Amino acid sequence: MAGLEDLYREIILDHYRAPRNRGELAVPPAHKVEGFNPLCGDEIVLYLDVDTTTSTVSDVKIGGQGCSISQASSSMMSAAIKGKPIDEVRGLIRTFKALMSIHESKLEGESDTEALERDLEGGVGDLGDLAALQGVVKFPVRIKCATLAWNTLQQGLDEAAAG
Repeated sequence: MAGLEDLYREIILDHYRAPRNRGELAVPPAHKVEGFNPLCGDEIVLYLDVDTTTSTVSDVKIGGQGCSISQASSSMMSAAIKGKPIDEVRGLIRTFKALMSIHESKLEGESDTEALERDLEGGVGDLGDLAALQGVVKFPVRIKCATLAWNTLQQGLDEAAAG
């Protein structure tokens, strides 16, 4: 298992050192959304360009600063959603947040985890590099770091849908 943990660590550090989709998009047409974690100071700036005719994320750029977990998560997220249909992106948000929540629920002793398990039906294998972040759940205080970009993305999609 140590080999897998080393691989995951390398994937996280790779995304932290060489983040994908770093930059800005013109606003409008893109939506600019900012997320902030006041507990640790992590911040994310997300530029989201949604093509309303095809209902896809046509482009995404990220900015911000913070710990390696928050910045790697935002990089992995941007790579995973670019060019994807909005419905698929929303499903990916649910799956990733379930991955973080199911472990948190088990740590807190909750027994009703069926809804979270349904969101994970496809398994973590479908998450690609994002699966590397599953080790974060061993450190509950870092879960907010990993989910910051995802919560910001969800807010951006909701704002884009509202027009």
